[in-house]
Amino acid sequence: MKLATFKDGSRDGQLLVVSRDLGTAHFATGIAQRLQQGLDDWNFIAPQLQDLYDALNHGRARHPFPFDPAQCMAPLPRAGQRIEGAAYPNHLQLVQPALADAPGPLLRQRASDDLRGPRDDVQVADEAWGIDFGGELVAIVADVPLGATPEQGLDAVRLLMLANDTTLRQWAAPPAAQTWGAVASQPATAFSPVAVTPDELGDAWQDGRVHLTLQTSWNGRKVGMADAGADMRWGLGELIAHAARTRRLRAGTLVGTGPVSNAGVEANGRREWPKGYASVAEKRAMEALQDGTAQTDYLRFGDTVRIDMRGRDGQPLFGAIEQKIVQFGV
Repeated sequence: MKLATFKDGSRDGQLLVVSRDLGTAHFATGIAQRLQQGLDDWNFIAPQLQDLYDALNHGRARHPFPFDPAQCMAPLPRAGQRIEGAAYPNHLQLVQPALADAPGPLLRQRASDDLRGPRDDVQVADEAWGIDFGGELVAIVADVPLGATPEQGLDAVRLLMLANDTTLRQWAAPPAAQTWGAVASQPATAFSPVAVTPDELGDAWQDGRVHLTLQTSWNGRKVGMADAGADMRWGLGELIAHAARTRRLRAGTLVGTGPVSNAGVEANGRREWPKGYASVAEKRAMEALQDGTAQTDYLRFGDTVRIDMRGRDGQPLFGAIEQKIVQFGV
């Protein structure tokens, strides 16, 4: 099934059930007011949401209305915890080569109190901070016990969605990164309008990996067509188990993959990345390796970013993240 959260002026919005084609929606009022309620009591509430989803898809729902991503908050507008992994070695090799050979999954704690909707602007005070996008996949999990195995971690995945993990690269670089820059480098993250249960992906969901193409566009030009399954070293089950190695995770915890990134290939005597990139930092690293210097600037005010993924039938899965970069305080 597919779930979203409607902007109603409150902090947590109202839970929606969305049709498979993302054409219509229905309030889940009477079943659960908010997504967190459903996650807290999944075994009881999810079957009821599934019944409504089936009715919506077959034209039997009582009060459907057109689905509008612009009226959506993040599917889970605030969460108790958000963890981001680094599941793609190519991203690390390009952006943080010193960490590329880490023997286990790399995890970082991220802010989870203000998760943004798919059409919300990226607000930044200064272009000089190196505004970057980062297209990734995120799982919303059920309760995960302390010391969970990868199999238990994978079994805990309740929903999947996309994210644009915006980074301010100047604050992420030394020496700022060793002080308050580690926090300042991470503005609010935006998420796809819809979160989906893994069964919606069919056989594209295998071993904790989504074997579909993540499409990234910058100012209307497609810059990335990365295969999200091909070069993912650590599956979501492994990332979740690693996060639960010394503590339990509570229902509603978000676990991300980090930017989706495919390995380069040798072509005509040089390294090429035919599937593009999911962050500007990767593009700059590619240029430095190929030509000795980075040429591409980071995002400017007025730029737009679009992140999307479609099923093998070409139909939308999560809906697209579409954001504009704007100057805060102007």
